[in-house]
Parts: sequence; C-alpha cells; structure tokens
Amino acid sequence: MSKDFKSIYFVGAGGIGMAALERYFLDNGKQVAGYDRTATDLTRALEKEGVEISYVEDPDTIPAYCRDKRDTVVVYTAAIHESEPILKWFLDNGFEVMLRAKALGIVTRNSKALCFSGTHGKTTTSSMAAHILQVSGVGSNAFLGGVLRNYGTNFLLSKTSPYSVVEADEFNRSFHELTPYIAVVSATDPDHLDIYGNYENYLESFAHFTELIEPGGVLLLHTGLKLKPRPRPGVKTYTYSIDEGDFHAARVRKGDGEIVFDFVAPDGSVIADVKLGVPVEINIDNAVAAMAVCWLIKVPAQAIKEGIATFMGAKRRFEFWLKEPGSHGHVVIDDYAHHPNEIMASIKSVRDLYPGRKLTVIFQPHLYTRTRDFAPEFARALSLADECYMLPIYPAREEPIAGVSSELIMKDVTCPVKKVYSKENLLSSIHLLNFDILLTVGAGDIVDLLPRICEEVKKQQR
Repeated sequence: MSKDFKSIYFVGAGGIGMAALERYFLDNGKQVAGYDRTATDLTRALEKEGVEISYVEDPDTIPAYCRDKRDTVVVYTAAIHESEPILKWFLDNGFEVMLRAKALGIVTRNSKALCFSGTHGKTTTSSMAAHILQVSGVGSNAFLGGVLRNYGTNFLLSKTSPYSVVEADEFNRSFHELTPYIAVVSATDPDHLDIYGNYENYLESFAHFTELIEPGGVLLLHTGLKLKPRPRPGVKTYTYSIDEGDFHAARVRKGDGEIVFDFVAPDGSVIADVKLGVPVEINIDNAVAAMAVCWLIKVPAQAIKEGIATFMGAKRRFEFWLKEPGSHGHVVIDDYAHHPNEIMASIKSVRDLYPGRKLTVIFQPHLYTRTRDFAPEFARALSLADECYMLPIYPAREEPIAGVSSELIMKDVTCPVKKVYSKENLLSSIHLLNFDILLTVGAGDIVDLLPRICEEVKKQQR
C-alpha cells in the first residue's frame, strides 16, 4: 500500500469488515469513499462519520478526490467480481487495487496481532478480547466482524497500544494475509466448501494459517479439533475449552439468569467467580479463549474479570429483542448462526435458559452452496425446536442452484409444526402464529423483519 496516499475507495463499502477499515482510515486523516448496492443502518452510520458512499453502480459517481491513481488506493471485498463497473474502472485505469484481506494484513503488520479464527466463535471471542483490553487501559486497534453493543461500533482505536485485535476470516483464504502474534482457532467444522472444494482443503487452509504465527508468538487451539497445526519453531502451543485443556473453566454455576465460573490457567492460577455478561453456555467457551489471550499478554486478572462481566455482546450474536417480564412473558432472540453446529448451540442455549417452554425457530438459510452441502445437518439442528418456520435462501454472492431451496432442508425437519414462508407471507401471518420463545437465526437480512415481528408478538393474547 502506497505510503503517501491521501484517499481510499471501498468497493462493497457496506460490509461489516470493510466498515472497520473505513473507520480506521478516517481516524488516520484519509478521505474515504465507496460504493455499495443498498443503504443499510451501517452505511448510514458510516456516512454520518464521514464516508462518502454511492449506491449507484456507475464510475461517474466516484468523487474527484478518488480519481487520481497517484494518491488513491482501492479496496474491495471478495464478494465483488472484477467485472463490477466501478471496480473495473479502477483496474482499467491502473489504480493500486487490493482485497480487503490484504489491506487488513498491511494495516496490522506492524502491531502485535491477536487473530481469532474458526468456523464459529471468532466474532464473540475477538470482541470479548477487545473489550477486556479496553477496560484494562491497554487498548487495541480492533477490527471486528460485529458491532459491539458496548461501543456501537466494530472498530476500536488506540494510538498507543501495541496490539491489534483481528477477526481472522477463513472465507476465500483471507486470513492468510495476516501475521499473527497470537492465533486462536476456535473450530474447524467444514464450511465454505464452494471455495475449498472439500474438508481436507479447508483443514489445510487452517494449517497454513498456523504457519504464519511470528516466532515468539502463541497458537491457542480448542481441544478436539481435527486440525493438524504446523506452527514454526519458537511458537508456543496451548489448548483450551469449557472443561479441559491448558486453559479451561471450573466450578460452573448457573441460576437466576446468571452463569459464573472459575478461569484456570496452565500455571494453576485461577481467576475466581467470573460472571458472564451475556449468560449463555457457549459464551463460557468463548470467554475462556478471550481470557486466555489476555492472560498470555499479562493483562491484570481483575481487568480480565471485569471485562467479561461488563461485555454486552455483539449485535446479532444471541441478541435479545424482546424480553417480557414474568415466567410466561414472550421472548424474542436473534442470532447470526448460519452453520448447523452454530444453530444447534444456539437452540441448546435457549433451552438452557428457558427449560420447558415452547421454542419456535425462524431460519433463513445463507447461500445455496451451504444449503446444498449441509441440508441434512441443518435439518437435524432445526428439529431440536418445537416449531420451525423457514424463509427462502439468502443468496449473498451466489446465483441459484437447480434443486436447491429451503425445502431441501425442511423436508427432513421433524418438528410437528413446520412451514416455508416468503418474507411477505411470514409478516402477514405473524399474528396467527402463537409464539412463546422465538429464535430467529441466519446470516442474511432476516434481522430487518424483527421490528415488525416484535410488534406482532407483543400483540399476542396469552
């Protein structure tokens, strides 16, 4: 990346990962502009902060300060094809153009990068670690995959901290652009097989990621992974999980809507009575990983404990939208879960919080390829609910695949009540559906339906 560039243009400016970089460059005095297909709450927030965003796919909308290749750098997401008109204009005119992953790698290269990877868990663990560092006063430059409810942003800035906190995304092998000081691998369940072709290639990608850790750094692995890591000489390896490994939890206590546990480190030291700010079981595992990283860089124990207790979570990560009082009050929870194991963990967390109550799940599958590759696994996970409703597949970057639809999953779901709805039909039918505990899951735009869904749920007669 040119050292003397004055402006930076983002193609796909509304992506959550792109937003963190946009905020970083704004804070570093650069002029920032970009393009995205549609306006969202995130793009509107970015515009208020100073990013000039166009929603018209036309090179003429590129602002004048981004039209000189001598002082403009262009960043685009892997979901954007090089034939996209604005990106093509930059390429045809000889601009310095790079994928977001490469830009992130360059930005974090001169820091001690704390990189959180895994099929699932990386947003929550990285967010927890960033919050602990913020609470401790150590701080970090954090580039996160979710908006932290504590701060209302997915980017935290520190002019003095030696650390960056990075969500290391395996999609399109993006995390291979990073140089970790500490690398966490939370899970390696198969995913993104449209990119990798098979599970062996997926595991190999993670193995290569472990080779990128700088000498003197650390690899932190969840126990039980099929991954065969290849860290370089001089890199220490530790394991963690909820109940075993070098770092683990002990004396887990649940009750009255709270989860409390003791954090145990490899040297036998204990941080006692850690209270989860977001008290769902999967967050014990996530907290152990985040706490382990902070312990390894010598953050004081009290700051670690306070950080976990005050962590409010990232938006769309097991986020409560409605929580009526009383033992029979309606509850609406939204979760970004889009992999079968994530959905299973989310459903089990709800069951743990609300035993004996009727659970309804509304699922929006994300990607045709993921639906095709994991339809039986999705069906098994969703069958843990009492009722299952499903929306059409959210395509994101993909074109339809013949024979692949939400029905491919739904036909094997064993819930006694199940149905596929269009968005419009779901919203018009909400008043007919007798919800008790409602969980919406998916990585698409299902979240846009929640205000209307909550309105209708509140109207339901008990």
